[in-house]
Amino acid sequence: MTFGEFIEKNLLVVGELSRAKFGKVSSTVKTEDTNQVLTETDLEIGTVLLTAISASYPNHNTIDEETGSINRESEYTWVVDPIDGTSNFANGIPMYGTLLGLLYKDEPVAGGMILPFFNDLYVAERGTGTLHNGTKTHVTAENKLINVLVGYGIDSHKNEAEKTQEEMQTLGRIIDKIRNLRTSNSVFDAAMVIDGRYGAFLNRNSKIWDNIAQHILIEEAGGVYTDFFGHPMNYQNALNRIPENFTWCAGAPDIHKQLQHIIHSQ
Repeated sequence: MTFGEFIEKNLLVVGELSRAKFGKVSSTVKTEDTNQVLTETDLEIGTVLLTAISASYPNHNTIDEETGSINRESEYTWVVDPIDGTSNFANGIPMYGTLLGLLYKDEPVAGGMILPFFNDLYVAERGTGTLHNGTKTHVTAENKLINVLVGYGIDSHKNEAEKTQEEMQTLGRIIDKIRNLRTSNSVFDAAMVIDGRYGAFLNRNSKIWDNIAQHILIEEAGGVYTDFFGHPMNYQNALNRIPENFTWCAGAPDIHKQLQHIIHSQ
């Protein structure tokens, strides 16, 4: 079984689980980050995926959003986000999904995501392209920023109000140069980029598990995936970077370039 086949098989399993629980769960706010919530389904999905990884790849490392990291001294590390868009899921909003990615050393080499409500499954391995329900998919060929929708996920910085204001100023400059803004603040926005429905999407407040799977999915669909300011993503020492904030700017190459020009302008 290839990594891609393993990812597909297990995402289909947990997709059924979250679909059955959608709209029927309660949530709690995480004390360490009040922008984030947790449901029992997050824990269930994490357990299913970690169990499957341990059975098929018992020597591989793992990182899971809810249970942390396990270091087995491997060059391979699986990165699990049981429910991306948990606030959406808990509130009966269908823009949510599960992310499962794989690092080899410091580089994403395989990844997948499932949007259970929409029956959409995305899988990629390095050098093979991105499949959407078994069919190759690609980022938009549109090269004018003014013609595209852009997704942007934003959370408050409750203890640093000036950071929120600065981010809003940057977002305002972006909005002035695009067709329209969309913001599900979830893996749904990644899917829209992969399929060419959005030109790009950005986020300045995320964790490592939000990035690995969608990184390779977007790159293998022909897109560019960097940090918010256009620098290469850095996943070195991944097992010890759970608390760290990650940013991203991802999209079609020409659209990404134009967004970077706006971000670096004053």
